[in-house]
This record gives sequence, C-alpha cells and structure tokens, in this order.
Amino acid sequence: MIYHILWRYREAFTHKLGFYAYEDVMFRSVMALLTSLLIALWAGPKIIRWLMMKKIGDRPEFHHAALNELTKEKANTPTMGGLIIIFASLLTTLLWVKLSNPFVQKAIVLMIWFAILGGVDDWLKLTSNIRHRSRNGLRPWEKLIFQVGGAILIASFLYADFENINDGKLFWLPFYKHGIPLAGWMFVLIAIFYISATSNAVNLADGMDGLAGGCVGMISFVLILLCYVASEKMTAASSTTWASYLLLPAIPQAGELSIFYSAILGSLLGFLWFNCHPAQTFMGDVGSLPLGAAMGYGALVTRNEILLLIIGGVFVIELVSVVLQVVYFRYTGGKRIFRCAPLHHHFHLAGWSEPQVVVRFWLVAAAFAAFALATLKIR
Repeated sequence: MIYHILWRYREAFTHKLGFYAYEDVMFRSVMALLTSLLIALWAGPKIIRWLMMKKIGDRPEFHHAALNELTKEKANTPTMGGLIIIFASLLTTLLWVKLSNPFVQKAIVLMIWFAILGGVDDWLKLTSNIRHRSRNGLRPWEKLIFQVGGAILIASFLYADFENINDGKLFWLPFYKHGIPLAGWMFVLIAIFYISATSNAVNLADGMDGLAGGCVGMISFVLILLCYVASEKMTAASSTTWASYLLLPAIPQAGELSIFYSAILGSLLGFLWFNCHPAQTFMGDVGSLPLGAAMGYGALVTRNEILLLIIGGVFVIELVSVVLQVVYFRYTGGKRIFRCAPLHHHFHLAGWSEPQVVVRFWLVAAAFAAFALATLKIR
C-alpha cells in the first residue's frame, strides 16, 4: 500500500525530492521488518488481554507424568498468541510489497489458509471443557485434508507461474550446478509434501517458550537472502544477477518475497518479547501452522527444497524424533528411544532447564542456517 502510494506519486517523490529508495527491495525489506516489529509490540498486549478475557488458556497434557509436572506452571497461559504474528506480518506485507506480484499473492493466501486451519484446531482444543469435546482438536485426517488441499491449490498456481521460467521447472540440489528436469505432477507432489511437512514440523517444535519462534526467525532470515538472490541484480547498473553469479536458480520477481519474510521476521521478534521465558502467551497452531507452511513455500519458490532441510535442520530433527519414537514404540511393544518426543522434551526431562534447551536449540539452528548459506558459494 505504501509502495503503491509512493509509486502513484513517483513524479513528486523521485523527480522533485530525489527519493528513490522505496523502489529498492532491500530498503523495503528493512522497513517491513521494523514496521512488523512495532506492530507486534503494539498489538501484543491487546491480543493477549483479549485472549485472557476469552479464557483461551492452555492446559498442557502429555502422556508423561514427569513432563506434566515440569509444565504445570504453564496452565492457563493464553494460547493462540500466533495471532500477533499473523496480524503484524500480513498487515506489514500489505503495506510494503507490490501487491501485483504473483508470488506474494500466493504467500498471503497460504498464510491466511493455514492460520484459519490452525485457529480452528486451537479453538476446538482450548474450548473442549465448554463444548464437552475431546481436547485433541481436529482429527489428524481432518487437518491433513486441509493441509494437502491448500498445498495443491498453491502448487498448481505456482507451477503455472513457472511456465516461462526455465529454472522454476527444475529440481536443484546443493553442491550441484545444474537443475534436474522435473515433471509437473512431481512438482505438485513435492509441494504437498513440503508444505504439509514443514507446517507440522514447526507445530511439533512449539512446545517451549521461544523455541519455535526463534528457530523460524533464523529460517526467515535465510529465506530473505535466498529470495533476494533469486531475482535481484548485483548492482543497479549491472545486468548480472546474484543468481547467475552463484549458479543458483533464477526466479524473476521472487525478490519481492524478501519483504514478506522480513515482515515475518519482524513479527517474530515482536512475538518473542511476550513469548520469552516465562511466556505471557503461546504461539498455538494458529501461528505454527502458517509459519511452517510459509517456510516450505519459500523453498518451493526459490527452488531450494533440499537446502531447506539444512536451513531448518532443527525442525527436521524434531520431526524425525517423533517418527522414530512412534515407530519404535509400536514395533517393540512399548519401548522408547527418547524419554519423550519431540526431542526438546527429552532434554528437558534429562535435567536441562527450559531456557537452556531453547537457547541451545537456537545455537544449533543458527549453525544450520550458517552452513546452508555457505553451500551457496561452494556450489
């Protein structure tokens, strides 16, 4: 909106005042980050008060007595704090992006779709005592139907956007300079898997104060750079793009998504102000599901699906720990690999304090993000 206003009156701003900065993606990305941070800090207390008034409080229940004892102080802490993230990031995106950009349009639809899904799931869980329902919320197959449906919708339109973008139809591997031809149906299958898997992975990690928010923030930072590199020129006067220089897939117009992920990063920083230990609010599915889906979407647009496994290494480990625990439990008649899954609960039960687990996971997430960026030059 701000961009379009400045563009409409570009004669006054550019020719008379000499203000060209708004045309630059990185300038608008920085402004989006700061705008989103301020909106989150402003809206946070209001949303938290509303959640408390509606008695949207959590009552953690795990199939582990010791873990229930460790988390008993979290009872009645307002959940669905992810509304802070969604509100701040979407409002900021609308303010600073080119709304005509097809990649941004789908990113907005994706966030809203998964936010509604997560919100419904949270509401059913947290009002179970009122509605005499199970506290499990949506059944797994119900949630999966909407996740897959949203992924199919986004993937279909995204593949159409790649019609005239050669690199968009290829599958790219880290350390390898050339893309691999990819059939349309394979693209859709990969999109379904990534968007569904990443949304669930972030959801699983949302179990400690600041854990999911901090780790997603680091992934968002890397995606800001990847989106920028995918389409922007090395200098304003140069015809050479960063993508061609680094031998990465070139996706024209993907740079506008840098603003979208900057808005997410800013909203996460604002959310962490209220979510740091001891948390004033929890993210809930209304925040974790759209954030995870957005991470998968960024990898799809920039054609870095495999690289995302490195960038989001912490979430991959969390997801794998749950799968291993479930499979091992079923095939050994009740034995466990970890004290509790996801993995962060294992370390908590092993004697690490919650802040220790969170900060150490942040450090691991930062290491994964740094290694992922290093692979760009190695290629």
